[in-house]
Amino acid sequence: MSPPLPNLEIFPPLRAWQRKAMVTYLRRQSEDFMAVATPGAGKTTFALRIAAEMLADGTCDAVTVVCPTEHLKTQWALAAARVGIQLDPKFRNADVHSSRDFHGAVVTYAQVGMAPAVHKRRTITRRTFVILDEIHHAGDSRSWGDGVKDAFEPAVRRLLLTGTPFRSDENPIPFVTYERGQDGIQRSRADSVYGYGDALKDRVVRPVLFMAYSGETRWRTNAGDELAARLGEPMTKDLVAQAWRTALDHRGDWMPQVLRAADARLSKLREHGMPDAGGLVIASDQQSARAYAKLLHDVTGESATIVLSDDEGASGRIAAFAASEQRWMVAVRMVSEGVDIPRLAVGVYATSASTPLYFAQAIGRFVRSRVEGETATVFLPSVPHLLGLASEMEEQRNHVLGAPKEKDGLDDELIERAQKSEDALGDLDKQFEALSATAELDQVIYDGTSFGTGARSGTAEELDYLGLPGLLTPEQVTDLLNKRQAEQLAAQKRQQLAQPAAPVPEQREPVAPMSAGERRNSLRRQLNTLVAAHHHRTNLPHGKIHAELRRLCGGPPSAQATIEQLEERIATIQTL
Repeated sequence: MSPPLPNLEIFPPLRAWQRKAMVTYLRRQSEDFMAVATPGAGKTTFALRIAAEMLADGTCDAVTVVCPTEHLKTQWALAAARVGIQLDPKFRNADVHSSRDFHGAVVTYAQVGMAPAVHKRRTITRRTFVILDEIHHAGDSRSWGDGVKDAFEPAVRRLLLTGTPFRSDENPIPFVTYERGQDGIQRSRADSVYGYGDALKDRVVRPVLFMAYSGETRWRTNAGDELAARLGEPMTKDLVAQAWRTALDHRGDWMPQVLRAADARLSKLREHGMPDAGGLVIASDQQSARAYAKLLHDVTGESATIVLSDDEGASGRIAAFAASEQRWMVAVRMVSEGVDIPRLAVGVYATSASTPLYFAQAIGRFVRSRVEGETATVFLPSVPHLLGLASEMEEQRNHVLGAPKEKDGLDDELIERAQKSEDALGDLDKQFEALSATAELDQVIYDGTSFGTGARSGTAEELDYLGLPGLLTPEQVTDLLNKRQAEQLAAQKRQQLAQPAAPVPEQREPVAPMSAGERRNSLRRQLNTLVAAHHHRTNLPHGKIHAELRRLCGGPPSAQATIEQLEERIATIQTL
């Protein structure tokens, strides 16, 4: 006997974007529909409402949900059960058919890839509505993509969901429509798009502040040479990778200092409006994850939950952490995508993975809003590539086929291997030995704007930034950051004016030139001050002013821009 049809009256009210997307879906009545919505916007609720409509009007008899991980199978089944749709998260390929006690099943892409014929038979047996969650995963391997296409080609309808419709490779994604632009490049086309910028304006997601930490790093190469570099300074890709990994080494001072700052921010949020706020450290590998958990115990006196990607009990630990008030979780990849822990509000990006896809999915764990005014704070290394990704949070991307390869990113062989496998990180570690690293707050990035601090770790200036209230609207965040930066500049000016004029020496002592990093910070502060002044004159948002300067002058966001690019933008804005 089949379970009763879901009751549409028990569904929660739909958000504006969900209503609009549902109207578009019902009007088109097409086999494939791709909805792109930022993490935290409510893709699951939207998909289940469409599924309920399809079951209620007889368009389909069964529902199949395909998702990336085992943990998400349980999460989908629980969400569906709350609205009267019964999905079996325990279905195995050996079962061949779904139990009639359920409307359908939840499976993983890997599961479909291993036995596409089983899932094709299920799809043919009952008129099936298929939800492909985070559809970009269907392109993770040729077998997965071919399996998904073969298994679900006979489906009555297919709903494609993703928060990040782009990949770091050119593997076509099954059932996605690609359109060729005037430049000859094929790009994915979505039927409904609701980006982070839109969700932020609607108060659907939290504003995210990025606290970027620089610092001095020292390491020894396998040839025995000792090298030193300041994290974030211009250098070759190999040196960036090694300085980055040196900073993340648990034996140095960079990670303990950053974890202390992150825990201080977590305490501030708990004291002011978010009493159950939780933190997440995203680690590169299992050894680092365990070491970071020990550091957190030393800092907080409390144990942290550790979630490893190959641990059978991982799903249970994630669920227990989500339902508790425990302060910290440390994870390797397991919670980088799809996992719903709304109380996560502080993150430490302690991994060398740097693809736009991974970064966007990782940051998506912190943007889920519960009440208006909640903010999220993510601590990360001051690496140009990461700063660029942080500055471009609101930009919408598509999956591109046949695009020219970037020549200046961090896609060298070392980082590529690090992104593909935790075990491969050992290859990088063998090539150098981390000696020491110190942490200093370099800049705060919000809404595409970089706010230079000039602070040193543990100073009053850093603590002032960390003391940002827990409940702030996006506009209040912008106003407060602008105010604090203006106060810092004014204080510096007063200090300069208060210094007594020194007698002119007969022979002037040479003045030590600024380092490249100091020069860039100074120019970023000057540019942000001019942008703030332009905002007050024109009432244009800061992000739009920065975007216009990038259009006129070219180049990346200010957090990633070179000295010459910053100087050109300063000269340009003075003429606007």
